[in-house]
Amino acid sequence: MGRWVLLGTTRRVKFGACHCDLQVDLGHISSCVVESFTAPNSIKDQLLIVVKSVFLLFQSSCPQLRASRSYTVKMKFMKLGSKPDTFQTDGNNVRYVASELASDIVVSVGDIKFYLHKFPLLSKSSHLQTLISLNNEENLDEVQISDIPGGATTFEICAKFCYGMTVTLNAYNVIATRCAAEYLGMHETIEKGNLVYKIDVFLSSSIFRSWKDSIILLQTSKSMLPLVEDLKVVSHCVDSIANKACVDVSKVDWSYTYNRRKLPEENGIESNQNGLRTRLVPKDWWVEDLCELEVDLYKSVITNIKSKAVQSNEVIGEALKAYAYRRLPNFSKGMIQCGDVSKHRVIVETIVWLLPTEKGSVPCRFLLKLLKAAIFVESGDKTKEELVKRIGQQLEEASVSDILIQAPEGDATMYDVSIVKNIVTEFFTKDYNAEIESVAGGELEGIRKPGILSDASKLMVAKLIDGYLAEIAKDPNLPLSDFVNLAELVSSISRPAHDGLYRAIDTYLKEHPGISKGEKKRICKLMDCRKLSVDACLHAVQNERLPLRVVVQVLYFEQLRTAASSGTSTPDIPRGIKDLNNESNGSSRSGTTNPEDELDAVATAEELKALRKELASLRLSNGVANNDKDGDIKPSMDKAVIGKVKGLLKSKKSFIKLWASKGGQGENSGSDSSESISSANPEEAKSTPSRNRRHSVS
Repeated sequence: MGRWVLLGTTRRVKFGACHCDLQVDLGHISSCVVESFTAPNSIKDQLLIVVKSVFLLFQSSCPQLRASRSYTVKMKFMKLGSKPDTFQTDGNNVRYVASELASDIVVSVGDIKFYLHKFPLLSKSSHLQTLISLNNEENLDEVQISDIPGGATTFEICAKFCYGMTVTLNAYNVIATRCAAEYLGMHETIEKGNLVYKIDVFLSSSIFRSWKDSIILLQTSKSMLPLVEDLKVVSHCVDSIANKACVDVSKVDWSYTYNRRKLPEENGIESNQNGLRTRLVPKDWWVEDLCELEVDLYKSVITNIKSKAVQSNEVIGEALKAYAYRRLPNFSKGMIQCGDVSKHRVIVETIVWLLPTEKGSVPCRFLLKLLKAAIFVESGDKTKEELVKRIGQQLEEASVSDILIQAPEGDATMYDVSIVKNIVTEFFTKDYNAEIESVAGGELEGIRKPGILSDASKLMVAKLIDGYLAEIAKDPNLPLSDFVNLAELVSSISRPAHDGLYRAIDTYLKEHPGISKGEKKRICKLMDCRKLSVDACLHAVQNERLPLRVVVQVLYFEQLRTAASSGTSTPDIPRGIKDLNNESNGSSRSGTTNPEDELDAVATAEELKALRKELASLRLSNGVANNDKDGDIKPSMDKAVIGKVKGLLKSKKSFIKLWASKGGQGENSGSDSSESISSANPEEAKSTPSRNRRHSVS
């Protein structure tokens, strides 16, 4: 029958060779440690019943225990033998047993010599029997053991066990001792209850049942490879850890490490049927403890957890995030410190390999950090391609700072634009694949199956790329082709405003003042002047970096918007601007002069000033016309200003083709539209209300 004795604040429950210590602090049982596991499992099961009985005894005598947490049983140590330890040391390299009997065998393990006795060693080790037998034939008194797992330390533990001396095994030394016992042949065939058997019982009944001890054991097993794999210790340990990670959180009653912020619903306290309160266990309670494992062992555990299909993909993703932040220095800042690049490369590639296949398992920002890390450690193309594919599937979640990826060392440009182009291309691949499936499904020609991309996702990506273009445009070495090609990838996305794109174009023109007129024309074609806000229009009309054709188009569409917002059905457009459409469709086609140079010339300060006055006059004209309907104010316009602008417009041969067709596609055809001025839709301009304040867009 079990009994308990008082040891200060510790209550010790004894049962045969086993004992259990209950740490009592202010009436609360804070821990329960069971030691010495030489007893059979049936005896230990009875001990646990005693522990529960003692807990209930304390609970009945201490009412405050009703608010305490449940007891925890930790099986950590195994003590073998009962004789005192008589091993002595003589210097650094000599070990001997203090005994009346002289030693009759010397065992050399590396540089250390053990002066021992044959009988206790031979009674438990088949390998020593063989070695000593060979030495007797050659009349040698010294046995050489150079390759025993764990070296002299584990051999000393095994030797003490042979002498019956007290040795203590725990999660830190048991795996090395088990390998040494296997090496020495300390099996049941030599003697019943030999060391191999006792360690195997300890592992299965104690270590593999303990969460943290299993992790410690797995960590220490790395130095014992590949022998521990042959003994199947690693596979059993991995399976034990995975099983505990997949257990229902309501059954988690062991200690674990959790320093991260919990979800709101995981911070509450539930009431139990017996009035005991227990804190809820978060779903990812196991994540931080596994970060202690080396990458190959971590891969084995996560693979095992995933194979059980119990944990959600989000929890698996959270585990991979935690491991990356723990194992990759400065990963949280989107970079990796210089160090063991090959080691970091293995970690990055392993995390990518372990990523769940489902979209949204990990945030897009985390994937982009992984991509930056993969580039830094020079991971293989397969790893980077996989990340590009996954990022493209959820690109709408990213921010501009996330996709600012530094160009490889040695490149003239600041940022790697090509990899962002690949990501955007991957984003649109989903819609393209949906279209292919539609055709393969035998649907009617011309009827396109809706893609899996929502309009909201497309709009978010378009705004993202506009912001990205504005950032990379600051790079003085950025080629125009990189800017234009990336912008054209999202040109098919209909967005209500082009202010972001205008800001990017203006930034590029500002940072690259030496580009040609043709290049300015090419970059300005990306923008639809009809989709600029009032503030952007006001800025564009005053922007000396824009070609004159763009300024006049902005002027016209702003007048169109002003007229529409004021309720005028037909805006009062100067004849000089109206005639541009007729000229572009008439005599200009047979002209022998090439007006492109003047057409794409940058507006002079005088021209911009006149155009601004024209814009102000047009607004005033519409305002006066509307008020005149109510009989308040008479029409009044500065005819001199209008005449000056008309003169400027007529004197410019370049305006002949201002509205000529450019053959563009998509919505970004406003800068050189094939539409005539009279065919412009005033209703489109109503989408942006007029505001009378200036705002610098650049």
